[in-house]
Amino acid sequence: MPLAHNLKKVSKSVASSKGSVHIKGRNFKKLNRATLRDRKLTNRKAEHLEQKQNELMIIKYIQEEVKQASDQEVFGLDSMKSYIENFLSRFDDEVEQLQGERRPGRPASARQQILEQLIQSEKSNYVSGIKVPNLSDKLTVDLLRKWNGTIGGVTAFKYINVYRDMKQIPTKEETMQ
Repeated sequence: MPLAHNLKKVSKSVASSKGSVHIKGRNFKKLNRATLRDRKLTNRKAEHLEQKQNELMIIKYIQEEVKQASDQEVFGLDSMKSYIENFLSRFDDEVEQLQGERRPGRPASARQQILEQLIQSEKSNYVSGIKVPNLSDKLTVDLLRKWNGTIGGVTAFKYINVYRDMKQIPTKEETMQ
C-alpha cells in the first residue's frame, strides 16, 4: 500500500488509530514527515508567488511608461534601460526621507533596512539581467498596452534579458516561465 504524503491524509489516519501517539512511534514519525513536507511546499509556493509578483510589478511599470509614450510603436534599448533604472529608483525618495528623520548615531529603522536590502537585491539582479518584455517588437508593445495586469496575459509577450552593461538588443527572444 502506498504511503500518504499529504498532511491531511496522514493526520486523519493517525487520528483514527487507537490510543495516543508515542514520541518514538511510527505514527509520530509519519506525521512529522508529512508536516515538514507540507511546510516545505508552502514555503516554495510563497517564494514562487513572490517572484511572480515582482516580475509583474516591473511589467506593470513598463506598461504605464509605454502607455504614456503612445506615439511610439517600438522602443530601443536605451528606453528599456531607462524604464528599468526608473523602476529601480522608486524607493530612493523614501530612503532619503527615512535617513533624514533618523538622528545621528542611531541605527536604521526596520523599514529603511528592508528598503535598502530590496534596492540592493534589485540592482544586483539588474547587473545579472532582468527579464522584461521586448519593446523592440511591435506586437509585444501592442499586447503590453492592452494587457489587463493578470499573470496569464504575460505569456503572450516576447522577453529579453536586459543587463546594465548591455550595448545592443539580442536577436533571440526568451519565453516566460
